[in-house]
Amino acid sequence: MASSYLSKSKHMIMQSLKSKKVLMSIIMRHTSFVTNSQFCRPFHIQNYADSSVALSRSFGSIYCERRLHTATSVSNKITKELAVNMYTNMVTLQVMDTIFYEAQRQGRISFYLTTIGEEAINIASAAALNINDFIFPQYREPGVLLWRGFSLQEFANQVFGNKYDYGKGRQMPIHYGSKKLNYITVASTVATQIPHAVGAAYSMKMDKQYSCTVTYFGDGGSSTVNYKLINNFIFVIFLFILLKTLLQGDFHAALNFAAVMEAPVIFFCRNNGWAISTPINDQLRSDGIVVRGKAYGVPSIRVDGNDALAVYSAVNDARKMAIEQQTPVLIEALTYRAGHHSTSDDSTKYRPVDEIEWWRADQNPVTRFRKWIETKGWWSDETESEHRSNIRKQLSQAIQAAERVEKPPVADMFNDVYDVPPKNLSEQEALLRKTIKKHIHEYQSDVPM
Repeated sequence: MASSYLSKSKHMIMQSLKSKKVLMSIIMRHTSFVTNSQFCRPFHIQNYADSSVALSRSFGSIYCERRLHTATSVSNKITKELAVNMYTNMVTLQVMDTIFYEAQRQGRISFYLTTIGEEAINIASAAALNINDFIFPQYREPGVLLWRGFSLQEFANQVFGNKYDYGKGRQMPIHYGSKKLNYITVASTVATQIPHAVGAAYSMKMDKQYSCTVTYFGDGGSSTVNYKLINNFIFVIFLFILLKTLLQGDFHAALNFAAVMEAPVIFFCRNNGWAISTPINDQLRSDGIVVRGKAYGVPSIRVDGNDALAVYSAVNDARKMAIEQQTPVLIEALTYRAGHHSTSDDSTKYRPVDEIEWWRADQNPVTRFRKWIETKGWWSDETESEHRSNIRKQLSQAIQAAERVEKPPVADMFNDVYDVPPKNLSEQEALLRKTIKKHIHEYQSDVPM
């Protein structure tokens, strides 16, 4: 029965893409179908350029005769300049995550969230896009912003919330945004960016722009919670709010609206196996996320999210299809969140350490891509060491500079919303200033009054 279901699922998705006049070779290069059968331990990849990949017991088993697209079919499209640029950005993202994470542990910033294990998704997808494409991120896509030219100093200014932070210190760390780079500011609320991306794409369609929008989101959450947590009602409510990405109205309404209005938007799902502590098999019983696109009439494709070349090729094809055929496209990238959900999480409490370490080692997308560019003669140990050392120095300087800069003024807590502040807001500002003046030693000295 499972085999029959997979065959039917494969046929439906291929027919959907075929109806949009996409070459069948694209599907064969990028698609692999996941079952919900008994979990199996992944087997190791022997050769990056030609490998049968099983993703994780978090995803269920993958039929071994199916192959996720790797370097073979797109390697000729990738120039040395592009490949090296992609790799150096992946390494930069990896080093940045490590250093900022350590800074949080030292108490220098309040919060941080890494992209460990998802560097290929970040950088390779960004490399396949155009600067005129608007990005509607979740919160695990800083690499897209890095690729577009956001400097390490700008990242540091944001996480330290100083006066040079574009959000004026109003957001939590890692809630980046850049009007210049067409990167919409991150919001903590889960999935709200998805319908926003559809609306923006429809606007582009009406203006006849040769561009699209891209919205990133996780595999989402579950409609159920572990019964052991029921006694902690507040935690249950908090968890439910955070984990409902794909089961709440935003995702479904957005896909349906995009399909009906034929909006040029790319829905990019980072299926990393975990919604905080909830594994994917506790969230859904369907064949992953890719089949949901089919249900709404959206051409959909699944890729190996740890293969930078596969991600690049899929997004490149999806962008062309979205713009030229004026249609939404759903991409499901299978990967693994190799880090904790955030600095507020300890993932070893709900998943085995050896599983995490296996993904950090054998399936590390940075290592996999490095092996490929080394076979091309485009990279070496010396270049690697020099680049990592250089990025660490730049980050150290950026952090020190960000820490020395004063915080945004108190007035920034109350402006930019109303043209003329209402009376109650003015009263609140006056009260706050009075309180600070009265208890001056209780407040940071680097916050201008």
